[in-house]
Amino acid sequence: MANPKRKQSKRRSANRRAANAFKAPKFAKDPVDGGAVRPHRVNPKTGMYRGRQVLDVSV
Repeated sequence: MANPKRKQSKRRSANRRAANAFKAPKFAKDPVDGGAVRPHRVNPKTGMYRGRQVLDVSV
């Protein structure tokens, strides 16, 4: 039967457990249309970023 050759360190165990602490990205409210958008990203519906038009969105 296979056995570990060395003791696993506390640091390695803590790093493994820390992977479960990741959270989903937070969403911000868009002041123009009130929809939820990710921060520092262009709004795909309107093409606006920080109050100015940066993408030409044809509907």
